[in-house]
Amino acid sequence: MNKYLYQGKLALVTGASSGIGEAYTIELAARGCHVILTARSEDKLEALACQIKREHGVQAYALPSDLSIVGASRQLAESISELGLTVDILINNAGFGTYGRFEDIDPEREQEEMMLNTATLVDLTHLYLPGMLERKDGIVVNVASMAAFVPCPYSAVYGATKAFVLSFSEALWAETRGRGVRVLALCPGATDTGFFDAVGSRDMAAGSALSTSENVVQAGFRGIDRRTSYIIDGRNNYMAAQMGRFLPRARAAKIMERLSRPKV
Repeated sequence: MNKYLYQGKLALVTGASSGIGEAYTIELAARGCHVILTARSEDKLEALACQIKREHGVQAYALPSDLSIVGASRQLAESISELGLTVDILINNAGFGTYGRFEDIDPEREQEEMMLNTATLVDLTHLYLPGMLERKDGIVVNVASMAAFVPCPYSAVYGATKAFVLSFSEALWAETRGRGVRVLALCPGATDTGFFDAVGSRDMAAGSALSTSENVVQAGFRGIDRRTSYIIDGRNNYMAAQMGRFLPRARAAKIMERLSRPKV
């Protein structure tokens, strides 16, 4: 464990009120990192911030924001600046998925999905990566998904956003190597969070066993320690991700369609 990467630093965690974001926030605090928590749920954020301050003796700031709204990331950055805070670590975790036949999904919901999963992530990285590079010290973790590696029928937009996150992160990793900043795409498989409750179906998991948020977060820390461009949580997930490398993409898409097809 490289405590020097986190001790006394300040991390901004999006989607921090539950699931992977909550687990990331708690683990960062346990490593001596001060944290800024943001998500839509103010009550959950405040309760978690109080818990973290009490249990870990670090500063925790709850700044509620709906980052699926255009301009919300800039407003969040202004609030952070007004507090006189400097972000050393950025955990771009906030995101959600949609599931079903493309023609049946609410177009406005998918616009929000693209905004949160990609545009907001890029905007926050634009806001905080330059300062990290100037200081020659910083970490950016972008939470992608196993969905980044193969076409995802019935969650076409979600899969496409996560493919974007993976490609974007790998490119930034290459740009920033040797400049003091570590960039990682963290790729979980199906995880036991509220994700599938929000989607409204577990069929999107394509029969995969569920990991835990804590396992995903530990994979993220391993990826940063290894200075790799991406890391996949779980050996079985790693093997499954290789399907896109060894099979024609059309065949991979057909396999995923059968696995992910709605059961009702």
